[in-house]
Amino acid sequence: MKHLAKEHFVYSMDKDNPPALTVSSGEQIKVDTYDCFENQIRTEDYEMESMDWEKINPATGPIYVEDAEPGDVLKVHIDDITLGDQGVMLTGPGLGVLGHRMEDFEVKILPLKDGKVVFDEKLSLPLNPMIGVIGVAPEGEGVNCGTPDAHGGNMDTKRIAEGATLYFPVFQKGALLSLGDLHAAMGDGEVSVSGVEIPAEVTLTVETLKTKSLSYPMLEDKEGAAAIVSKETLDDAVDTAVEMMIDHLHPHLDMSLSELTMLASAAGQVEVSQVVDPLKTARFSMPRYVLEAYDVQLFCSNEKVLRGIAKHFFLLQFFFETHIS
Repeated sequence: MKHLAKEHFVYSMDKDNPPALTVSSGEQIKVDTYDCFENQIRTEDYEMESMDWEKINPATGPIYVEDAEPGDVLKVHIDDITLGDQGVMLTGPGLGVLGHRMEDFEVKILPLKDGKVVFDEKLSLPLNPMIGVIGVAPEGEGVNCGTPDAHGGNMDTKRIAEGATLYFPVFQKGALLSLGDLHAAMGDGEVSVSGVEIPAEVTLTVETLKTKSLSYPMLEDKEGAAAIVSKETLDDAVDTAVEMMIDHLHPHLDMSLSELTMLASAAGQVEVSQVVDPLKTARFSMPRYVLEAYDVQLFCSNEKVLRGIAKHFFLLQFFFETHIS
């Protein structure tokens, strides 16, 4: 297994970033990450005047996937997340939903103990190890790691966790995958502008899919499937995520657009990922039981595609041999 140290990082996802590591499709990688403050804050008496705000949201990478080409889909399975010993949160003037009411910065150090995050002497929070920033190089100019968009980036989606599989549109040769901004726990919205920020080690497996292209990332986990969209407003993000999921499922189902839309309204869920980044991120999720009822697979692996092509070729060859002689 190849290993990428956290010292290889970028502050923006960009086609011009030189690769820190090159891997083949199907290869597993271990990636170390800083927290979103580049590990600058270690104690609660940290002087915020010392903060270097240029060192925010470093993402380890980029990782060049050898056969990834524009128009492909990059499949990223999160095999394992190992967290550091303690996390940190902060909020203050101009940060998050209530930043307009904050007069001073406040830092909170949150140790991990017995599989939980110790918030204070009365409350420990359940762990939800998740990746806040993960994405590929965008189509045009580079995008700073604090901003989400069609390439992924700072989506701050709590379901990007161990066992989940992400699907990214590939815009640049090699995809150029980067990741960071791990959280030990975070609620939907990330309303204070930080989750429980923590350094971590992530093990993931990457695979290039030569299949239909995507416009925004998608996610699959034990709960089901979700389209993840970032826009200037939550309204636009929700509308696009719903339409994207409908368009992705429709070819797999023997039902009209109207019927599928009713199914999405009855069983689907609009969920908010975050509301504090330059773009807002929402997701539309279809539960696992719906996908299983209709035997829907979001994407076929290249091996399955090749088996399907081989099967159809064999049947076609058999037809000509038996009917045309």
